[in-house]
Amino acid sequence: MKHDLRILLLEDNPLDAELIEHALRAGGVVFAVRRVEKKADFLREVEKPPPDVILSDYALPSFDGLTALAIAREKCPDVPFIFVTGTMGEEVAIETLKNGATDYILKSRLSRLGPAVRRALREAGERAERKRAEEQLLESHEQLRALSAHLQSVREQERTRIAREVHDELGQALTSLKLALSRLGRQLPRTLKSHAQNVKPLVARIDSTIQTVRRIATELRPGILDDLGLVAAIEWQANDFQEHTGIRCQVSATVKEPVLDQELTTAFFRIFQETLTNVIRHARATRVEVQLRKENGSLLLEVKDNGLGISEAQISGTQSIGLRGMRERAELLGGQLSIQAHQGQGTAVTVKIPLRQSVNHKGQIMNHRRGSHENPDHRRPRHGAKRLAPRPGR
Repeated sequence: MKHDLRILLLEDNPLDAELIEHALRAGGVVFAVRRVEKKADFLREVEKPPPDVILSDYALPSFDGLTALAIAREKCPDVPFIFVTGTMGEEVAIETLKNGATDYILKSRLSRLGPAVRRALREAGERAERKRAEEQLLESHEQLRALSAHLQSVREQERTRIAREVHDELGQALTSLKLALSRLGRQLPRTLKSHAQNVKPLVARIDSTIQTVRRIATELRPGILDDLGLVAAIEWQANDFQEHTGIRCQVSATVKEPVLDQELTTAFFRIFQETLTNVIRHARATRVEVQLRKENGSLLLEVKDNGLGISEAQISGTQSIGLRGMRERAELLGGQLSIQAHQGQGTAVTVKIPLRQSVNHKGQIMNHRRGSHENPDHRRPRHGAKRLAPRPGR
């Protein structure tokens, strides 16, 4: 041993205590022992810096080994606890091990005590090492999740910034160019009539480019998500999905806007987009049903399709990066994502994330975005997917 073991010995018989110490020395154990007999003394010793190992008799005049074991499991659960007793039936021995004892040694076979102590300490060290490794792994996992959340936030901010600049700066520049070209075409003299005719296709090409700019900006970050909220954005996305795929997409939303946290709104919208992408790629569905509602303090989004379904292997497979990304988005906000599917019977994706709200000094429910609050008398009219413009600009 590298240092003297600190042994707590619960034993009322001084002669047996000497025999135990002799057996330890004979087994090559270097130790310092503290012997106690009463419960109060035992409690005082385990509440100190804990010993390296506890040796305990099973039967004591005013105290019993099982009670001592229960105290030790509570106060110092990582310390090996070995019974050293005169007699112990098989049923009693099994009961002590079930309750957390490391080992038991009969006083008639004290030669086993030294090896038992060394083995118990080795196993305790291995458990402690595993525990440290698990804690480090958990800490690394939490750091990765925090990094993932930060990267997602930065990415959304960057997408929003780029979308705004593309729409505003490039869109305005193209619009100015179109107006200038149209004015130039009108101002050309009659002698250049043939050249004036060439202006019209150029103006049409600029119009097409403006629409492309708006589409790119919308795909980066739909302005409707920030301007009108989650319900309107989901209805717009469903309408856009239906127009481009021919798959019927019905939205039912009972959430009263405003007041949803911006991170929550973004997470739900991106998960919804990814779900529709999976429907296009894999489901071969003809109908998609979407429900958005509040449930027990959480916001719940359910997307069902009538497609081919998805297998458990596909859900947990290494290629299911999109599904893992959806699940990670939900978990980062304390929520969960579940997928229920049967081959040939469609797929249901359910996302449930707790709502995060606080109350200001006026008693109004505050959104996490600065300055917004919910008016309890506010009622936003429900939208159907078909009533939205197919591609709103910012």
